[in-house]
Amino acid sequence: MATIVIFLLILTLLVLVHEFGHFWTARKFAMRVYEFGMGFPPRAIGVYKDPATGKWVVVKGRGKITLSETVGGEERREEFPTTLYSLNWLPIGGFCKIKGESGEDGAAPDSFAYHRPGKRLVVLVAGVAMNILLAAALLSLGFMIGLPTAISDGVDPKAVTLEPVRTVVQQVLADSPAESAGFKAGDRVLALDAEIVASATSLTEKIKASGIVEHIIQVERDGELLSYTVSPSIMPGGDDIPRLGLHLADVAVIRYPWYQAIPKGFLAAGTGLINIFVSFYLLLKNLLLGNGLIFDVSGPVGIASVVGESARLGFNYLLNVTAMISLSLAAINILPIPALDGGRALFVTIEKIFRRPVPMKYEQLAHTIGFLLLMALIVVVTARDIAGLVR
Repeated sequence: MATIVIFLLILTLLVLVHEFGHFWTARKFAMRVYEFGMGFPPRAIGVYKDPATGKWVVVKGRGKITLSETVGGEERREEFPTTLYSLNWLPIGGFCKIKGESGEDGAAPDSFAYHRPGKRLVVLVAGVAMNILLAAALLSLGFMIGLPTAISDGVDPKAVTLEPVRTVVQQVLADSPAESAGFKAGDRVLALDAEIVASATSLTEKIKASGIVEHIIQVERDGELLSYTVSPSIMPGGDDIPRLGLHLADVAVIRYPWYQAIPKGFLAAGTGLINIFVSFYLLLKNLLLGNGLIFDVSGPVGIASVVGESARLGFNYLLNVTAMISLSLAAINILPIPALDGGRALFVTIEKIFRRPVPMKYEQLAHTIGFLLLMALIVVVTARDIAGLVR
């Protein structure tokens, strides 16, 4: 239950920050924002500022005030005189409803559709920018208090090491010997066949050199010592080298002074975003070549499970995972896929290049098809996540 609550809180934070990017830029460009909501309808309660009196007015449930205005000779009916800030019953993220975002009310100066393509592009990508900034801020905070960091070339001499370097399981590949044996992400690897593990590289080299033989690996999980008997095997779609199916890293919890932590956080966010795009490229490339998934893909259930594991390891681990999820949300949203911000930005870019908009019926059709495909993908990935948890 605690995992679900933490996951919903993180999801709400990430989506609200994303939607705030749309909200803030739309308001800066004098676009009308009908509603900025936390959660999804039905509405529980809302407030708006009455422009006549300057006082805040509370709206309970679905209550509304209907106003009329004439736009281009046509009467429009709107619910509230200014932006309604609402709290809704479904605690999943949030939304920002901008006037004219679906192409309507193009004659009204306060409509999204009225403004030039450049301004609309800024509004569309602002959500992605906010998720990147949030990740950078979280990583900066993490470096101030101590953040688990993969150490490949040794510990930075400018950093303060709060915990010694450990060899940690970062990922367990699906349908691998390691998954069958019972390894989990976050396990600290202590020994291989009664020999102390010096580093992730040394462990990997010993496994490769030994061939397909049985090993006993000792790990620590939540203060408990566990031993697993496992044999490497040739992984599908890979090379001919026997592997366990573990992604390992040497990790230390380190921190920096605040004036170093901030640039470190922004650099880590940029590096993380690039790595995510590289992963997307490799994933798509291998799928097109018929090699299948080269790494596991998680949906909401899988992400919630990772959040729960991170919370179990500590606040700094949870901070790190939240930043990575925020970067992933940014990367996915900016892809030129219909129904996402990147897809909508693509249509605006086409309009800017050819100086004429794509007919709204075709754009709406593309967004509808894109949305249905995304929902189908989420259902499939979620089913895989649930099956994995059951196993």
